[in-house]
Amino acid sequence: MTRADTLVLIPARMAATRLMGKPLKDIAGQPMIVHVWRRAMAAEIGRVVVATDTVEIAAAVTAQGGEAVMTRPDHPSGSDRIFEALGALDPGGAVTTILNIQGDLPTIAPHDIRAVLAPLEDPAVDIATLAAEIRVPDEHTNPNVVKVVGTALGPQRLRALYFTRATAPYGDGPRYHHIGLYAYRRSALTRFVALPPSPLELREKLEQLRALEAGMRIDVTVVDSVPLGVDTPHDLEAARRMLGGHGGDHTDAGRAGS
Repeated sequence: MTRADTLVLIPARMAATRLMGKPLKDIAGQPMIVHVWRRAMAAEIGRVVVATDTVEIAAAVTAQGGEAVMTRPDHPSGSDRIFEALGALDPGGAVTTILNIQGDLPTIAPHDIRAVLAPLEDPAVDIATLAAEIRVPDEHTNPNVVKVVGTALGPQRLRALYFTRATAPYGDGPRYHHIGLYAYRRSALTRFVALPPSPLELREKLEQLRALEAGMRIDVTVVDSVPLGVDTPHDLEAARRMLGGHGGDHTDAGRAGS
């Protein structure tokens, strides 16, 4: 059920380095950002808004009946972008839970979006996220696959101890592929964006380590599969195969980030 105290934000910008203009890339006749928005809407957990710095992205979303909010172009991260959007959309503070869904996850399952909220039922948890057990052998050693090292709290729940691009933990047993979807308590997001980048965050290039280094608690819901993240032309073609469409850019705005 959609909750008035929950806001789902999808940060999106054009200037991705490996696939310029990717939010507007066509997948099965619709821009990628629209696929993500629709899946977030299908989760039915709260108001869904795309936070962007690009009018073409906002127009693509509103053309399908969605909602978008314009944000500054100089944000260093998606978390900073959603924090600005939160202030613009809910200055009165009615929203207490914020979801951050990356705009390049067109195959994310609505039930997985809902699953990220479960850890926040524990008042000790500041931030919740997702992971899936690694089942593809190459992923164990691939630095582009972020691993979460955690202590098990139950069959589908971990308390995160560390996130890394390395092969970890060492030895026999499962490893977990982190999925870049977060649920924040409003107070945790406010604290997080006020912190400076941390040493391990800068070393691993993983923003979530800033929270862990500051003593914040991140819990993880373990789900069955990893959604396809679209970062390269190869990923885009894979998404088109999965979602049943082929084609070029949705509009010429797909090159606007050049």
